[in-house]
Amino acid sequence: MTTKPSSRSGAKAPVWDLDLDPTCGNGDVARAYRGFLEHIRAEKRYSHHTLDGYARDLTAFLHFVSHHLGGIAGLNDLASLKTADFRAWLARRAAQEMAKTSTARALSAVRSFFRWLDRQDLASNAAIATIRTPKLDRAVPKPLTASDAERTLDLAGSWTTEEWAARRDEAVLTLLYGCGLRISEALDLNRKDWAADQATVRVLGKGNKERLVPVLPAVQAAITAYLDLCPYGSDADDPLFYGLRGGRLNARTVQKLVQQLRHALGLPDSATPHALRHSFATHLLAGGGDLRAIQELLGHASLTTTQRYTEIDTGTLLMEYAKAHPRSGR
Repeated sequence: MTTKPSSRSGAKAPVWDLDLDPTCGNGDVARAYRGFLEHIRAEKRYSHHTLDGYARDLTAFLHFVSHHLGGIAGLNDLASLKTADFRAWLARRAAQEMAKTSTARALSAVRSFFRWLDRQDLASNAAIATIRTPKLDRAVPKPLTASDAERTLDLAGSWTTEEWAARRDEAVLTLLYGCGLRISEALDLNRKDWAADQATVRVLGKGNKERLVPVLPAVQAAITAYLDLCPYGSDADDPLFYGLRGGRLNARTVQKLVQQLRHALGLPDSATPHALRHSFATHLLAGGGDLRAIQELLGHASLTTTQRYTEIDTGTLLMEYAKAHPRSGR
């Protein structure tokens, strides 16, 4: 593969930008691995986060196959895998207590790889089609209450002695809650994506799909306060959010911040950066927001995904009913 993604300042190189571990497959498998990733990057236009996930899942699968077969796997070995071999891989993941969602994603990556091998006349294997995706539990989002979200934002700037970093922490969490962004979407923003007087921000979401999200005055004020003090970056392609050492702010830093806030405020373990996005959607819906509009704001491909928030809102109403109604049996 000759084309490589532009590197992010201070970011770890993605797995798909590296050579396949030689213990995972021979030269033909390594070339197929790189060719497949280039295909989904250039033709499918998958995001670098999706590419990284696919690369990790494929690397782990190929490493398992080589270990399972007792030698470095080749394309003929991949073509010869039986249903029992794929099930052994899934059983190994289950023994390692991998989440069902993680295994479902890994199986999707492996299926896509085998379909590409077949189209390229490199290897054909019908057994992979007999493997069923693990049945996933229907997860209901766990948002913060409106008061807990406010308390989280109010305390966000209390964990660093650097004034500009304190304003940054407030700005990031305000953006997640005020615009409903995924943490990756927020941290991927550059200076050119932000203007002091703009009413919307253009976000690149899953599948490289762009969407416009309205910017509340509180969000605008928080980010302006941060940018006024930030000692790094001024060019259009510089990161919007910086870490203390001058690189692009890392998601782990934000996750650690919210973990500290969670402990300080006595919030449940479900209080994560992503919970702020859930809170954005839930509180909009509770305030009378239109479900279709919320779907657009969140960048959901399917309305079914957005409808999960109606279950939360209905549950809240029932709890309030049970507490307040004179015949509730209290």
